[in-house]
Amino acid sequence: MSKTRRLSSAFLGLPYIFWAAAFIVIPLIMVVWYGLTDENGAFTFANVAAIADPAHSKALLMALLLSFLATVVCFLLAYPLCMFLVELQKGSDSFLTMLLIVPMWMNFLLRTYAWQSILEKTGIINTALTALGFAPLRMINTNGAIILGMVYNFLPFMVLPIYNALEKIDKNVINAARDLGADGRITFLRVIFPLSLPGVISGVTMVFIPALTTFVVSSLLGGGKILLIGNVIEQEFMVAYDWNLGSGLSLVLLIFIIINVVISAVTEKGEEAKA
Repeated sequence: MSKTRRLSSAFLGLPYIFWAAAFIVIPLIMVVWYGLTDENGAFTFANVAAIADPAHSKALLMALLLSFLATVVCFLLAYPLCMFLVELQKGSDSFLTMLLIVPMWMNFLLRTYAWQSILEKTGIINTALTALGFAPLRMINTNGAIILGMVYNFLPFMVLPIYNALEKIDKNVINAARDLGADGRITFLRVIFPLSLPGVISGVTMVFIPALTTFVVSSLLGGGKILLIGNVIEQEFMVAYDWNLGSGLSLVLLIFIIINVVISAVTEKGEEAKA
């Protein structure tokens, strides 16, 4: 590549470099700075160690549990759906995929408010049950409501990478496995699923991380009664105005996110090496 082309490529990358510096690097540096200092600017690990507080550790464990369950539910729903979409004729799969993506065009907050209206005591579901003579169900302000909100909002992030991975599988490989005597179960376990693992890993990462860090879903569908670590951090910043403690807890959450990304990257690279 000539020097002129290199300079041209570098120039074209300047807008992203400025954007990344302004909205990624600088905010991250600020979080690290506040998280590792006290209100007087002195270095301390107390903000990070505050995760050991029973209230904070409970919120972290609850966030890990609910985000894990939401990720599992998303996977169980997404994988069969993606296999169904791949088997459809061209055109039909694009239409159904578009129907799945369209709700993502609506504001995240509005979608969550909609589920709040559906699940509340006087919502659509309980109104219908009451009209049919059944007792109303307690759905809002529960762990189940939070998981439902996570699944609804993050399911497309599981579907799209798995669908792309399944669509790229060479049909001749599947036909060869069947010609060699493999039944449907063996073909899926030995051929289809291993080849789709990169998409599965990407989907798990794209669902687990936002589910772990969310605070809007748990605030609206949990009614503030079920605190996740995201809610605790949000309260430290917006209510208590303790940026140091909020940043310290954010660093703990960042560690879990980095661990998840590293495990996903290593696993994906291992699967690509086998392929």
